[in-house]
Amino acid sequence: MFASVYGATTLGLMGNIITVETDIANGLPGFEIVGMAATSVKESKERVRSAMKNSGYEFPMRRITMNLAPAELKKDSTGLDIAIAVGIMVSSGQIQAEKTAGCLFIGELSLDGHIRPVKGLLSMILKGASAGFHTVFISEENAAEALLCRKMTVYAVRTLRDVIQHLNDIERLEVVVSSDDQQEIRPEYTIDFSEVQGQFLAKRALEIAAAGGHNVLMIGPPGAGKTMLAKRLPTILPPMNTEESLEVTKIYSVAGLFHQNRMITERPFRSPHHTISVNGLIGGGTIPRPGEVTLAHNGVLFLDELPEFPRSVLEVMRQPLEDGVVHIARVHASLTYPAQYMLIAAMNPCPCGNYGSDQLCTCTPGEIRRYVRKISGPLLDRIDLHVRVERPLYRELVSDEAQEGSGVIRERVLAARERQVERLRPFGMFCNAHMGHRAIRETCCVTEQARRLLQEVFDKFKLSARSYDRIIKVSRTIADLGESDEIGQEHVAEALSYRNKLQRM
Repeated sequence: MFASVYGATTLGLMGNIITVETDIANGLPGFEIVGMAATSVKESKERVRSAMKNSGYEFPMRRITMNLAPAELKKDSTGLDIAIAVGIMVSSGQIQAEKTAGCLFIGELSLDGHIRPVKGLLSMILKGASAGFHTVFISEENAAEALLCRKMTVYAVRTLRDVIQHLNDIERLEVVVSSDDQQEIRPEYTIDFSEVQGQFLAKRALEIAAAGGHNVLMIGPPGAGKTMLAKRLPTILPPMNTEESLEVTKIYSVAGLFHQNRMITERPFRSPHHTISVNGLIGGGTIPRPGEVTLAHNGVLFLDELPEFPRSVLEVMRQPLEDGVVHIARVHASLTYPAQYMLIAAMNPCPCGNYGSDQLCTCTPGEIRRYVRKISGPLLDRIDLHVRVERPLYRELVSDEAQEGSGVIRERVLAARERQVERLRPFGMFCNAHMGHRAIRETCCVTEQARRLLQEVFDKFKLSARSYDRIIKVSRTIADLGESDEIGQEHVAEALSYRNKLQRM
């Protein structure tokens, strides 16, 4: 008998509906799976066989042929186990075929018939809802994630036996319902900018970065507070809208890092160690998985001790910083992952960390040059703000003067973002850092005094076209924070003060 049931897998961030076609015929007992199944899927034969027997059902001792369509798509998800088991049950007459109409079966089977959770469930369910499916059977551990899609009827099941009894109307399962309103949840932070004493210049630079979505490089001696400042940047960023939250949640689901009962509302903050590989940063694998730049999408990627990262790792960030996406090509798949993040980097001015401070620097000029040159000029050119972070003074550390909190700074950032959204709406953008050359020409009004200053600096320092555009973008953000419609000389001067500090050392 022939039967078709439906499961799902992911490719990149997109879900794919898989038609599990099963044919059981007379002949020598055998079980073959065709349709570009990866090893993890081919091994499901033994999991399904044991799960069915241990759940008290008959496994047909005949020739079983199973096709996973579309056949040209690589399948590497163990989440097809339930669909394969149900397909055999339908084809062998133990479940009526009409009972599975409009249903998706997603989950991994253990040998005793228990159903385990899978990665990337949200992408699969969203794809299923758009394809016209109305019901999904998933593991109990995946229930909260499945409920993020309000268009599907969700059954959270513990064992394969529960699924079969429900389909045979022996013991019906209860529909899982959501217990809260996802839209009312807002991020809560345990850290705040009010905890940072002094560092007014660095705080100003981070406020500009948050307002315009710019990249920042902080240079200073060890212990000055660079990491402390970077970790507090998400607390002044605008909250994510529903579309951004859903996109981030899908990324973390595919990466296997989603372990909560609601959508992710906090902007991501990723801080990889400097021993990370190229594939770990950008993404990779036989079928590429998201890397750190994608996990930081709509949030912050913090690279501490920047010169300690291998140069080959740093250079692969050029294209994501410019385009906001990562293109990864492999034999079995060519995928595009989103990577619209803010890069916040921190480094010491020299190997010992004391160059330019009141402490004695023990490094030779050659050592300092080699240390600084680990970061290429093209990468530095893509970082909008370079700020020096000095050690705070003792009187600043013990001062009782209240420091400006994240809430106050965030209000100014939100006001600046609102101006940008209104101005850039015709271009489909929402912050200055995303502007292209055409958007800059049509939306950035520069005063005559500011133009003269820009020309003088451009000719003197032989700036590139990219540097010019980025100076204009930062100037526009500073003007937005100052509620100015025009980019004035003072805005350009402040933007220039944040350029290429590393190259002047």
